[in-house]
Amino acid sequence: MALNKLDHNTIKEKLHYLEERIISSCERSGRKREDIELLAVSKFHPREVIEDAISSGITLFGENRIQEAADKFSTENFPAFWDYHEQGRVKLHFIGSLQRNKARKAIALFDCIQSLDRDSLIDELGLLTSQRENPLMVLLEYHTAESSKSGYKTQEDLFRAADKVFSYPGLKAAGLMTMAPFTRDEKLIRGAFRKLYMSAMELEKRFPKSWPCLSMGMSGDFEIAIEEGSTMIRIGSSIFGAN
Repeated sequence: MALNKLDHNTIKEKLHYLEERIISSCERSGRKREDIELLAVSKFHPREVIEDAISSGITLFGENRIQEAADKFSTENFPAFWDYHEQGRVKLHFIGSLQRNKARKAIALFDCIQSLDRDSLIDELGLLTSQRENPLMVLLEYHTAESSKSGYKTQEDLFRAADKVFSYPGLKAAGLMTMAPFTRDEKLIRGAFRKLYMSAMELEKRFPKSWPCLSMGMSGDFEIAIEEGSTMIRIGSSIFGAN
């Protein structure tokens, strides 16, 4: 069940505990806390809870269902969010699997598409954004684990996709994202995150300063992700509780 308006202190408490864990992970890996962005996965949670999260300091939100996000974040239903957005206080990322027929709606709503996982989708977004004044931020999704169903499968595929993104002026490469395998085996989880990090280093040689964001790590594995180089962790239940 989503948190309700009366649970504001609970969100603050969860964020406080989460912050302690993030800082500890940074200390273990010799990293700076300011190098890690926190994206709150707000899917299935109502507007009131998101307002509480914003007032608690969250600035970045992620959704994975186009219609749910379009309804919840419409200017009619959530004008306050767009007031904050205009002030530069909040941003909205799409983190789910994007169908091409939903691409037009997605680019009108989201600041970044994190799950760019196939060439046809790059082409669709590239054509739809050709007249944009500000390019759409995109992350390429890399398939780093056998249990993952989406993402580019090889580093060669990733290079090809990067070339394609750079051919469209309406798109701006911002980094890579991945999902670790659903397992308790830390070695496998760490290996998936390390694979993304190493691939980003290879891409950096070809496209310098184009891959600042490594979106990897969720509620169950974000500490390992930070230790392996993540710059953005996607956290849902550890902030909002179970759905």
